[in-house]
Amino acid sequence: MTAGTARVIAIDGPAAAGKGTLARRLAEHLGFAYLDTGLLYRAVAAKLLAAGAGIEPETAEAEALRLAPADLDRGDLRGDDVAGVASQVAAMPEVRAALLAFQRAFAQRPPEGRNGAVLDGRDIATVVCPDADCKLFVTASLEVRAERRLKELRERGADAIPSRVLREMQERDARDSQRSVAPLVPARDAVVIDTSTLDAEHAFAAALEIVGARMPDAHA
Repeated sequence: MTAGTARVIAIDGPAAAGKGTLARRLAEHLGFAYLDTGLLYRAVAAKLLAAGAGIEPETAEAEALRLAPADLDRGDLRGDDVAGVASQVAAMPEVRAALLAFQRAFAQRPPEGRNGAVLDGRDIATVVCPDADCKLFVTASLEVRAERRLKELRERGADAIPSRVLREMQERDARDSQRSVAPLVPARDAVVIDTSTLDAEHAFAAALEIVGARMPDAHA
C-alpha cells in the first residue's frame, strides 16, 4: 500500500453473487474491519427518499457529503425502493467522488485499531483501493443470481415475481457495467470466483486459499 500500513482485501462483483457474505466471513476470520460500500449509496438513497427530494446529482451529492457512520445503521437500507435509487445515485460522478474519501480512509485506517480491512462493492479494486493486497471479483450467472434474490425476497415475505426480479437484475447489471464513471469490471489483477455452482462454504474456502497465496502474512 502506498499510504498507511493496513492490509486491504478488495472484493467486487454484481448483485447477489455472494460477495457480501464472503467479505464478512473473511473479515471475521482474519480479524479485519469490514465495510459494505453499497450501504453508503443505499444510505444516500434512503435519505433522499425520506426527504422526498428529487434524485438529482446536486441533491444526492449534498446528502453524500453529509453522510455520517450512523446513517449506515438505518433500518430501511435493504428495501427494494432504496436499492433502485441507490443504483441510480451510484452512477453519478458527484456522489462517487463525495464518498471516495470515506472509503479510502476506512481502508487505510480501519476502525478499532484493526490491522486490515475488507471492502466489497463495485469499484473497490479498480478505483477505491487499486493498490489492495488482494483483489477478488465474485460473480455468478444472471439466472443463478436472480434465483438467489427471489429466494431472499420471499424469505422476507415479499411478493416477488420471478420475471420481474430477473428484469430488475438485468437493468441493474446494465447500469453498473455501462455507467461512464467506475463501471463494474474486474481489475486486471483480480482473481475471479464464479459462485454459480458453489455454496457459501466452498466459496469461502476458495477465497481463503487465494488470500493465503496473496497475503501469506495475514493471520486470523
